Amino acid sequence: MPFITTKDGTEIFYKDWGSGQPIVFSHGWPLTADAWDPQLNFVADNGFRGIAHDRRGGGRSGQSWEGNNLDTYADDLASLIEALDLRDVILVGHSTGGGEVARYIGRHGTGRVAKAVLLSAIPPLMLKTEANPEGLPIEVFDEIRAGVATDRSQFYQDLSETFYGANREGSTVSEGTRDAFWLWSMQVGIKSAYDCVKAFSETDLTEDLKRFDIPTLIVHGDDDQIVPIVAAGEKSSKIVKDSTFKVYPGAPHGLAMVPVFADRFNADLLEFARG
Repeated sequence: MPFITTKDGTEIFYKDWGSGQPIVFSHGWPLTADAWDPQLNFVADNGFRGIAHDRRGGGRSGQSWEGNNLDTYADDLASLIEALDLRDVILVGHSTGGGEVARYIGRHGTGRVAKAVLLSAIPPLMLKTEANPEGLPIEVFDEIRAGVATDRSQFYQDLSETFYGANREGSTVSEGTRDAFWLWSMQVGIKSAYDCVKAFSETDLTEDLKRFDIPTLIVHGDDDQIVPIVAAGEKSSKIVKDSTFKVYPGAPHGLAMVPVFADRFNADLLEFARG
C-alpha cells in the first residue's frame, strides 16, 4: 500500500487513482479516506487524478500520540503534496478536512494549489464565543468527548443519524451508509479521535481564510446538524475573496454520501474543476 512518512516519522496512507490534474480530498472527523471513494472514482472517470489520505490517527495511517491538531494535519497534507510533487492541485475538504485545507493554505500558501472546495467545512470557527455568537457552546463538544471516551462504538452509531440526516422525515439514508460510518469511525484511535474534537471546535481559521487567493467553491447544506451553516459556510463565504457559495436546501452534514445530494455535489465539483 502507498505511504509517505512525515517529519515526525508518522506514516500516512493514501489512495491515488486516475491521471490528470490532481484533486486531493481531505476527509471529515471521525472518518477515513474511504468516505471519499465515490468522489475519487467519479473524478478519475472524468479525467482527473483523485488522491485521498487517511489522516494521522485513523485508518491505515500511523496512530501518533502527538500531533492531533490542525497545524500538524496541514503539515501532513503538505508532506503528501510535496512527496508526490503535485502541482495545480484542487483541494477538497469536508468538515474537519475543510479546516485542514484552510490551515494548509494559511501555513503553506497556494503555490501548488489552483482551486479549493470547502464542503460542510468547519471554518472559520465552530466554538461559540463573544466574537462568534453563531457558534456552538463548549458543552456540545464536551458531550462529544464524553461519547468518545466512554462508549465510542454506540456514540458513533448514534452520531451517524444526525450526520446523514437520517432523523429527518422522508430520509432515504440506508442502514448500510450508517454502518459504513461506524466502521470507519472505529478505525480511528481513541486518543486521536478525542484530541481532534478540540482541534475542530476551537481552532480559529479566520486568518487562514483571508490568505485564500484562488477560486474557491463553498458548499453547505442548510439542514447541517453537525456544523451549522450560519457559523460556517455563510461566514466563510464572506471572508474568502474569490468564492462561490452554494447552499443545498435540506442537505445534511454528510451530503456527499447521500445519493440525492451526492449527485448534485459531484456535478458541481466537476463543473468547478473544469471551469
